[in-house]
Amino acid sequence: MPPKPTVLVTRKLPDAVEARLARDYDARLNASDKLLSAEEIVAGAQSADALLPCPTCKVTADMIRRFPSRLKAIATFSVGYEHIDVKAAKERGIAVGNTPDVLTDATADIALLLMLGAARGASEGERAVREATWGAWAPTGMLGVHMTGKRLGIYGMGRIGQAVAKRARAFDMKIHYHNRSRLPRDLEQGAVFHERAEDMLPHCDFLSLNAPATPETTGFLNAQRIKLLPDGAIVVNTARGPLVDDEALIAALKSGKLFAAGLDVYTGEPAINPAYRTVRNAFLLPHLGSATTETRIAMGMKAVDNLDAFFAGKPMPAKVV
Repeated sequence: MPPKPTVLVTRKLPDAVEARLARDYDARLNASDKLLSAEEIVAGAQSADALLPCPTCKVTADMIRRFPSRLKAIATFSVGYEHIDVKAAKERGIAVGNTPDVLTDATADIALLLMLGAARGASEGERAVREATWGAWAPTGMLGVHMTGKRLGIYGMGRIGQAVAKRARAFDMKIHYHNRSRLPRDLEQGAVFHERAEDMLPHCDFLSLNAPATPETTGFLNAQRIKLLPDGAIVVNTARGPLVDDEALIAALKSGKLFAAGLDVYTGEPAINPAYRTVRNAFLLPHLGSATTETRIAMGMKAVDNLDAFFAGKPMPAKVV
């Protein structure tokens, strides 16, 4: 019987996923969940046939060049793969797979949480309760914004954007969207397509960012585009931090141009722009988009599915390159 392929796993994964890896592979697990340095990953990879990293583990071109010739697969525990230099992997003949589809609902749920939390001042309200500064009920105290019946603009109408739209319709929201291409009418379900994002923004009482991080989307929400939003609009981001110009968003929140923002992702996270912590009308979460037990197990299983297919001589079911 041939030896089992060796897989270097860079982070602690859900128990069910690690049990499958231990059963089917020579799995080098990270029981302590220590954040491995680039040098530690390269060293561990010297005896590995595959790498299973997470978004916190940058896999650079330099690291890939130093991987042994036996390492032929990278199965990331994530949908996004910007932490991996896929060009360098392709040049080395290393297959890369990701985990799409399985975190759509969990991320869309967080988008609605952010919309409601930002609109109704959830951060300020919870702080008042926890800090015992909650005073008597007042007719004009802690007033938020009604979400039901408002206009929602979705920047990026892929799987997650469509799932956000589905949930928003339960609040009788009118959906506007911008996407690289228009959806078929049956998927639009009455949503209004805007070929230019700039044409959509004036129709957004709420704006949900759901596009992938690409050179074209980086810095999308800048000062110029924020000006196109209605006064008092609310912005939520469950996509990637770099879609937002932090300084422009913070300025718009402080000036009152925007009523509030709900953020789950940030540039440089967890070392976010510290000014966010001082902005009263920012509802902030620590990248909880996929953080349900069911979703994280499904992500891990999909990553292992990619490895199973690769070592069986088949294409990865979720292959990037």
